[in-house]
Amino acid sequence: MGWAIALHGGAGDIPLSLSLDRRQPREETLRRCLHIGVQALKEQKPPLDVVELVVRELENCPHFNAGRGSVLTTNGTVEMEASIMDGKKRCGAVSGLTTVVNAISLARLVMEKTPHIYLAFDGAEAFAREQGVETTDPSYFITPQNIERLKQAKEANSVQIDYTQPSPQATVQETGIGNGDSQIGTVGCVAVDNHGNLAAATSTGGLVNKMVGRIGDTPLIGAGTYANHLCAVSATGKGEAIIRGTVARDVAALMEFKDLSLEAAAACAVESVPKGNVGLIAVSASGEVAMPFNTTGMFRACATEDGYSEIAIWPSNMTE
Repeated sequence: MGWAIALHGGAGDIPLSLSLDRRQPREETLRRCLHIGVQALKEQKPPLDVVELVVRELENCPHFNAGRGSVLTTNGTVEMEASIMDGKKRCGAVSGLTTVVNAISLARLVMEKTPHIYLAFDGAEAFAREQGVETTDPSYFITPQNIERLKQAKEANSVQIDYTQPSPQATVQETGIGNGDSQIGTVGCVAVDNHGNLAAATSTGGLVNKMVGRIGDTPLIGAGTYANHLCAVSATGKGEAIIRGTVARDVAALMEFKDLSLEAAAACAVESVPKGNVGLIAVSASGEVAMPFNTTGMFRACATEDGYSEIAIWPSNMTE
């Protein structure tokens, strides 16, 4: 048994032709955040602290669809969501945030400071103010890139997922998940320490051009995020498909009830969702890592105590 960590920055139809100026900032952020997480584990910080720390860093990066880089609703506003969970099944989740700088930290406060699991919209914002977490004007989250993305989505009359390439008159069902040339993705982190303690965290801005009030898989325990005594999982992709597949919980259930390995359980959970819709990262209590996806690519990184590390976008059999 040893520590392990994995993180992701979204999955989708990411082309091999992805330009260096689009690819490099994301890879550098993954590398920096992986280093932060590894150092925290080496310092024997609890996995819950580690995943919160890493996801906060990812939320602060405008190149990913969470926090500072959150995509816009059909009204041109942000509605951020996040959840966090540990191996003891303690969990917290938030949705509909418009001013909270780090949604993942508010999700943890819901877990630790309330009798509830999930707070949303005005109630979540009020709780944030009560707890004194950092907030800012909503304009902080609205980047020029995401204003352009919303314009493109409206012109294509589509609701777009992470890395979506809109085609003329395409609908969300037709587009699936696509183009990494100008798009950004949900973020997540999972970690396990030397004692087998586990934690998972996921954060997102949702879908481009989504209806106001839409909630995806990220804050739904068992869909986008799950952890128990066996594993910790964070998913990314098309939220509606992930919710239908209860993807994160399925990984744990396959390990618990079918006695599958982490790798086999994660692969099975991803294969059960229609192609082009999902990717996930997972760690087991014994320090294994799995990062399967059925999209063209997934921004991902991992490291284990035995010295293995990886930062990748496409499958290992494809040229990067």
